[in-house]
Amino acid sequence: MRPALAVGLVFAGCCSNVIFLELLARKHPGCGNIVTFAQFLFIAVEGFLFEADLGRKPPAIPIRYYAIMVTMFFTVSVVNNYALNLNIAMPLHMIFRSGSLIANMILGIIILKKRYSIFKYTSIALVSVGIFICTFMSAKQVVRSSQIILCIGALTFALLMSARMGLFQETLYKRFGKHSKEALFYNHALPLPGFVFLASDIYDHAVLFNKSELYEIPVIGVTLPIMWFYLLMNIITQYVCIRGVFILTTECASLTVTLVVTLRKFVSLIFSILYFQNPFTLWHWLGTLFVFIGTLMYTEVWNNLGTTKSEPQKDSKKN
Repeated sequence: MRPALAVGLVFAGCCSNVIFLELLARKHPGCGNIVTFAQFLFIAVEGFLFEADLGRKPPAIPIRYYAIMVTMFFTVSVVNNYALNLNIAMPLHMIFRSGSLIANMILGIIILKKRYSIFKYTSIALVSVGIFICTFMSAKQVVRSSQIILCIGALTFALLMSARMGLFQETLYKRFGKHSKEALFYNHALPLPGFVFLASDIYDHAVLFNKSELYEIPVIGVTLPIMWFYLLMNIITQYVCIRGVFILTTECASLTVTLVVTLRKFVSLIFSILYFQNPFTLWHWLGTLFVFIGTLMYTEVWNNLGTTKSEPQKDSKKN
């Protein structure tokens, strides 16, 4: 039940979160730092009140391990924001992030000495190729050649670091047990001092947000600058999203978590295409087909269906 709930939170929270992030980035492409800071602050305060019990509850996992995880988590967030600040198109930004399946599998083989079946390898390749096709065909903005090298380097580094963090989480949970709420709190609370180095950029975008047009929130009737409303909704949906991801990491293997998150990125892309009325071409349908075939192969749904059909036959023979 908990894995199903976690998957629901991931898809509902993350998909809606991407919409508000795109609304923010379209108006102010360099707003990644203020968005990340607001998300971290909200989750840290919520965790301090309800999970850490105002600091009275000791962590089940030693702080020194959280320090390593937090360093990787904060670095990935800042580097991804740096790529967005280079004004790269969001679909192009997703191309590299959709490669997390491959990165996770490669690092799992090298570090954890894991081995997978040929169906797993094929399914991961199909899912990655499908998402690559969709994101590439959706990309309209063109970045300057001088920025491409920086973007590729930054996103590749963030991709590998994110995959390494997923494997590190998996080993911690095997050693100390599953503590998703605690990990969620410390991963967002400990990096907060690092935003001091980004304070000027955060302040500048707060000023820009204040100058945006006013928007009246339905039902409650409160009026505020529309950029702050987008940010508020982004924070709420991000909390739902990240909560689902951290629950998922305690219930499933790292590669399975990466697959769910990657499929969520694909759904977010399709939803973004429909919401912002971007064209959905034959190439998009081809990418969709690859993703769903890859997903079915990964879950081995055909084997499960075969098992389900054989069980009633065995029962009938017994009777």
